[in-house]
Amino acid sequence: MAHPDPEEQEEPLDPAMERIRRKMVLLQLVSGGILFVCFMAVLAAVVYKVSQRPDQAPVAWSGFSVPSDQPLASAVNLPAGFEVGSVSLSGAQILFYGTIAGQQKALVYDLSLGRLVVDVTVGTAP
Repeated sequence: MAHPDPEEQEEPLDPAMERIRRKMVLLQLVSGGILFVCFMAVLAAVVYKVSQRPDQAPVAWSGFSVPSDQPLASAVNLPAGFEVGSVSLSGAQILFYGTIAGQQKALVYDLSLGRLVVDVTVGTAP
């Protein structure tokens, strides 16, 4: 005679435990639904951002045109005695940082204008 599996013969729960089990199942379903909705919202936001990306980055060199067959040529006339410490490029502007006669200076040269546009003396306040 075959004996039934003990796991198949589970006794029914008492009514209080059955109510708690149902509440837990409902809580699990609600939590899973909220998690699914949040995941779909994040996925939709990612798809939206990717689809709204511009095809090409904006051109930073908008003040002038660079010839396609040769490089742009320009000359910077820095003050006499200016010792360059560092140089930095941002878009169409070049920053020269250095010293002249013991004073620290920052000079900004604009490529689109072809001249120095800013002369800053760097010092400490008294």
